[in-house]
Order: sequence, then C-alpha cells, then structure tokens
Amino acid sequence: MVSLATHFSAFVFLFLIGIRRLFCSFSIFLNNPSQYRSKLWYLSEPKWKNFDFYFLLIALPIASFCDIFFFLAVSGHPTYRFSLFQQSLLIFLFWALLILIILKESLDLSSVPESFVFICGAVAFLFEYKMNGNGILGLGSVGYEILDGLALVCAACCLYLSIWPSAFFAEFLLSSGIILKGTWVVQVGLTFYTDAFGLKGCGKIAVVRDHGQADVLCDLEEDKFRGMALIKLLFIGHVTVVLITCFTLFGVLHRNSNMRSGEASGPLLARIRSEATVMNQPPEFEIE
Repeated sequence: MVSLATHFSAFVFLFLIGIRRLFCSFSIFLNNPSQYRSKLWYLSEPKWKNFDFYFLLIALPIASFCDIFFFLAVSGHPTYRFSLFQQSLLIFLFWALLILIILKESLDLSSVPESFVFICGAVAFLFEYKMNGNGILGLGSVGYEILDGLALVCAACCLYLSIWPSAFFAEFLLSSGIILKGTWVVQVGLTFYTDAFGLKGCGKIAVVRDHGQADVLCDLEEDKFRGMALIKLLFIGHVTVVLITCFTLFGVLHRNSNMRSGEASGPLLARIRSEATVMNQPPEFEIE
C-alpha cells in the first residue's frame, strides 16, 4: 500500500508539472515563434499564481522525510529498505533543483547561468535512471525499464536545452516526457502492486527468496510472456493518449489566443508586435 501511494503521488506531481510546462511553452511559442526561449520554470505574475511551485517546495521535503521514516521503520527485507533510501535521496535531489531555480529566478543570480541549471536537471534525471527498478527482476523489470528510458529522454532534452534553449522540439519532448512518466508510473503501481489491476495469472511484486530481489511471480511461463506483451501494449496506449493530448492542447491554443498563458506576454513581446505592425503598414506618399 505504501508503494502504491508513492506511485500515485509521483503521478500527481509529474503530470501537473508536465501539463503546466507544456501549456506555457505552447503559449510562448504560438505568440512569437522567432523569439521563443525555454525557461527553467514558467513563473507567472503575480507570484501567488505560482502555487504549484511553492507546493512542490513544501511537499517534496515532506515526501523525502516520509521515505526516510519508512526506511527506518521497515524491518523487512533489505531490498525494500534500500529502495526507500534511494527514493528519498532522489526526491531530495529534485527538491534541491527547485531551490536552485527559485534562487536563480528570485535573486537574479547572474553568476549562475541557466545552462548550468539545465545540466543539474539532466544529472537528476540520470540519477533517476540509475536507481529506477534496482533489485527488480523478470516481468517486474519490464515496466521499470520503460521508466528508465523516459528518464534518459528527459536528461537528453535538458542537456540539449542547456546548449540551445530556443529548441522548441526539445522543450516539447521534455514536457511530454514528464507527462508520460507521470501516467506510466501510476500504471506500474496499479499493475505490480494491486490485485485488482494485476496481470492475469500473475501476483503482486514480491521478494524472490533465492535471489534476494523482487519479481512478479506468475503461475505459468505463458502468463509471464503474455504479461510482458501486455505491458508494452499498455505503454503504446499511454504514448498515444499523451500525444493526442499534446496536439489537442496545441490546436486549442492556436485557435484561441485568449486561453494562452500570461507568460506569453510582456514588454518585450509588446515591443516586437508594435515593430511588426509598423513594418506591415503600407508606405505613405506625400504629394507636393
């Protein structure tokens, strides 16, 4: 139950972050594609509108502390204890990244370039790649290997944006990758940690005594292979739904400019629009 709650909370955080980042990046790009530049975090004015960012600043250390508490309280197999400790460390790493972002945005630290913060984000995703699914074998590892691949994609996007922050496709892949991570992590929790949504012929993930590692035990070998195929099919379904959501959001924002984020406005954009309006006006001729 603890692991299922962890997966669901990760889904809430990742999905909301990805949707908001996608919405703001689409808004800025559609208003002025030539001036598009990715941001560390799309902060809004007034500051109270950034409640999601402040919520994460409070919630992530609490989640990290809870994992440490369970790590100290669990007296079961060392595999579970080590997983809880790694999870707590990963949450703390992303919380430190948020602290760095708020210091950069609020204090205007010119000595800390945005590329450095993007590189720190890539390091955090690489750390997630290294720790995801540690100690999980067989059928259980299939779902976590997909999370590893998504973490690598996000890390590569962060590295690319650190060099070319105007690369909209990298921002799109990063945002949609975070959304997909959120939907897939809750799918892993439902598939491997519940009986109601588990795979046919297979139980919940459990410790394999002979190896001291965790796996999803199935009654027959055929059930195991069918489960692997079903997991891959489910992932294709997740990718399809996320892509449809992204394209639908882009189309809605393209047709209705009033729905776009306030991040897409400002004095710079107003000046650019004013200059473009002047350039598009027909020349006036004076008759002497």
